[in-house]
Amino acid sequence: MSKENDIESRRHFLKIAAGTTAAAVVMGGLPRLARAADLPAVSPTDPTAKALDYVEDATKSTNPKYKAGDVCHNCQFYTATNTTGRGPCQLFPGKSVNAKGWCVSHTPKKA
Repeated sequence: MSKENDIESRRHFLKIAAGTTAAAVVMGGLPRLARAADLPAVSPTDPTAKALDYVEDATKSTNPKYKAGDVCHNCQFYTATNTTGRGPCQLFPGKSVNAKGWCVSHTPKKA
């Protein structure tokens, strides 16, 4: 194989790889956003919710670890961008939590 053919082969491969990666990002990202809105709310009777002392309204927490201003939307485990509705939390896979909720595992997002 000549050097010229080798360069053309690499260019072709890189073009295909870049196109495939871009398509995967677009195709893979959109369904994830759509699914986040469809997640069922975590139930207060859920065993994980009980274990983590999850409350839908952070201001109603009686846990001594709760600090004013700590809510799900400013926790590193909350993965939604909204601050008023519901969104997914890594601690409750397949369920959504209230952005204004709180649990004992609250960990502030790093700036």
